[in-house]
Amino acid sequence: MKERIRVGGFVLMLGWLGCGGRMPEGLGVDHDRLAPCPNKPNCVSSFATDPAHRIDPLAIRGRPDVAWAALRALLDGDPRVESVDADGNYIHAVFVTPLMRYRDDAEFLLQPDGGQIAVRSASRVGYGDMGANRKRIESIRARLAEQGVVEAGATD
Repeated sequence: MKERIRVGGFVLMLGWLGCGGRMPEGLGVDHDRLAPCPNKPNCVSSFATDPAHRIDPLAIRGRPDVAWAALRALLDGDPRVESVDADGNYIHAVFVTPLMRYRDDAEFLLQPDGGQIAVRSASRVGYGDMGANRKRIESIRARLAEQGVVEAGATD
């Protein structure tokens, strides 16, 4: 009986943690940049300079407005995306993991003059993410590259 209670409590705790935590403060655009990654390995950003957090921005092929619209459509059509907030050249999408329902924040900043879309993806809870945020951005890059609106593959 005690073992059942212990297991039930553990499952309940995991379910509670799986709610994904609160949305972190400081997301958005500040001085034409996305927020820096915290000092944990569960975040990637095209503004980061250290190799652990650094990921290339999405290099646009063709018209920036077409690439931006394709990104928005991709996010709107993704069943793992719980919400998408867009404001001008900024998108914030909340990805939800299927099993534990963790919420991760992905941000995109259109930089048409530079011909790119800056990216940031970070987990709300935990320390590590087993590369999930990097894989998410690279998957988005690959799907947009298939449409011909961004360059394929990271250049790191």
